[in-house]
Amino acid sequence: MVTDKKAPYGDITISKEAINAVAGDAAAECYGVVGLAPRSFLSKNIGKLLKKEDYGEGVYIHRKKDDYEVDLYIAVAYGVKVTEVLSEVQKKVAYVLQKTFGFPFRTVNVYVQDIREIN
Repeated sequence: MVTDKKAPYGDITISKEAINAVAGDAAAECYGVVGLAPRSFLSKNIGKLLKKEDYGEGVYIHRKKDDYEVDLYIAVAYGVKVTEVLSEVQKKVAYVLQKTFGFPFRTVNVYVQDIREIN
């Protein structure tokens, strides 16, 4: 998916990978988030955390009529209040995406794929 945006000096094309990278970075910076996890929860992916270049496996963008939906799959730290972490991830990712790209992201859905103990 490629997104085009009109600007005074021409058109801007925003790739899906750019949106994935910005959303993944914003989510990974939040308190209580250990990292992004792959969407598919197969036996080979259990316990796997994604590297920065693989954020496309943990972030999915859905285009609706005039706005976008973002699905994030994360691993959270053991012992934190999961609802608070999810709320913060939703707020931060929506804010960063809106600020960076300048078009509306209607919904940010966050799914917990793993809970990890931090040493």
